[in-house]
Amino acid sequence: MQLYCSKQHTNNGSNRFCTHCGEPLPLGVGQVVDNRYQIIRQLGQGGFGRTYLAEDIKKSHQTCVLKEFAPQVQEHQDLQKAKELFEREANVLKKLQHPQIPRFHASLQVKIGTKDFFFLVQDYVDGDNYYQLLEQRETQGKTFSEEEVITLLQQILPVLSYIHSRDVVHRDISPDNLIWRRSDNLPVLIDFGGVKQLPASQGFWQTKLAENNTLLGKKGYAPEEQLRQGKAFFSSDLYSLAVTTLVLLTGQEPQKLYDSYQGIWGWGKQIHVSPQLEAVLKKMLAYKPSDRYQRSEQILKDLPSSTATKSPGNYITGKIKTMVVAPGRQRASAIVSRFQSRTQAMAKPISWPVWIRPFVISLGGTAIVGLTLAAGNAVIRAVTSITIPSISLPEIPQFPNPIGKPVSDKGKNSNLQEIISRRQQLEITEGFFIPFVDNLFYTKKPELKGRSLSSKPEDAGLRDEWSGIANDLLNKLEQANLSTAARRQLGNYSQKDYDTWRRQARSGQFGNYTIDQLTKDTNEKFDRLFPDQQRGKLNQQTFGQIWYAIAADQVSKVQSGK
Repeated sequence: MQLYCSKQHTNNGSNRFCTHCGEPLPLGVGQVVDNRYQIIRQLGQGGFGRTYLAEDIKKSHQTCVLKEFAPQVQEHQDLQKAKELFEREANVLKKLQHPQIPRFHASLQVKIGTKDFFFLVQDYVDGDNYYQLLEQRETQGKTFSEEEVITLLQQILPVLSYIHSRDVVHRDISPDNLIWRRSDNLPVLIDFGGVKQLPASQGFWQTKLAENNTLLGKKGYAPEEQLRQGKAFFSSDLYSLAVTTLVLLTGQEPQKLYDSYQGIWGWGKQIHVSPQLEAVLKKMLAYKPSDRYQRSEQILKDLPSSTATKSPGNYITGKIKTMVVAPGRQRASAIVSRFQSRTQAMAKPISWPVWIRPFVISLGGTAIVGLTLAAGNAVIRAVTSITIPSISLPEIPQFPNPIGKPVSDKGKNSNLQEIISRRQQLEITEGFFIPFVDNLFYTKKPELKGRSLSSKPEDAGLRDEWSGIANDLLNKLEQANLSTAARRQLGNYSQKDYDTWRRQARSGQFGNYTIDQLTKDTNEKFDRLFPDQQRGKLNQQTFGQIWYAIAADQVSKVQSGK
């Protein structure tokens, strides 16, 4: 297997350093660090090194994150400064004990080849960062609501209050350094690589990397005193949090929201919020540090109450557990994210047709279905608002749908019960399965489009046909032998997934396995399952989803070396 450095030089899989430029190469899947941490996959890559998902083989194979320290600097003073930042992060993390900050496990110094490597070991946070959540919203034409960002502020400000009480300034708060933790829907503050412990005698601390004279903090998110002078106050973090809030609200980067010539934000233009929230954000964003809020508690006191506290998970769909997030998520967030299996969550989940609901609940009784054409289209639109990567499969017109699913007279309750049970066992969401069956049913019966099925005797045959189609589809899904993660993801794949795989292949993360080979292998398996489907005309919301799932599993196999 070949490995590639960041400059795309080709190296033998047994090499630990690039033979062309000397850059450290990625650790291989299965490699054990310090006789304890086995690499599962790479999560991301930054300026100081890579981040890996690993399992602690001495602790019941508990998953954790290994953050590598391998800065690409040449000068001795630059290396010393980078190492100082690494040690500072370790020292700060050791003393920070908060449920919304990844728990510190250990810092390691390991010799690989002839060089020393340093790693931080931390808790692995299962979730997506807020930049990823925003991207998912945008695929649906949405951003975060005012109520949601108020809830976010209410949940993350106590974390800042905690680190500030210990004289720590984060200095790099942005959407991709906040992770929405799936287990409890709370935001988690990550990436303390830029933190600074403020000396008790000083109101700020200053640092820069000598190599390129770069100050810590992201342009647009960090305030002027931090970017231009290297100064960091508690209010600098509050400024960055306010910018993060505006980005989530508008879906636009800071540079588009701020007129640097006039020194004003786009209030009333790109930015539309209530007067109460605007007043709070304006004070957080004041140019002079002394004009801002000085403590998180002051903001919490002035924040308007949130009329709704919906978690991002209510709107966002998940990603594949076995995938790696694209490098930037570019930070070690690039994590896949993708890589956590999760069931689809939608603002308005699709429910079983009215006539079928009694069977879903009690598997008995009948009801009439009155699902109109308009309602059917609404359901399909909900399903087509996919939020993950997909491949370039030409879209097929959306079916004008319909009707909830039919109950069969021939199979009686047992037939419907079997369909429901099989779908649940396969962990395939209703939001994907039901519209898919509807699509197949109305493609076969185009004359019925727009007409609702009922539980009346005259529709018994149609209900039987619908149930037969549902069973056939379940049979195919079982024959596909998809992983649980891939089945759970059905309905959520999109072109972005394929684009991610393409980038990973080009960057050498698949070794010498190319995107063309992935497409070829996926096509072969798909064609065996669905020989009558023309791949050039696949509906991305139905058969296209199965194509993606097959591809996702193939990617997982390549990444695991199988």
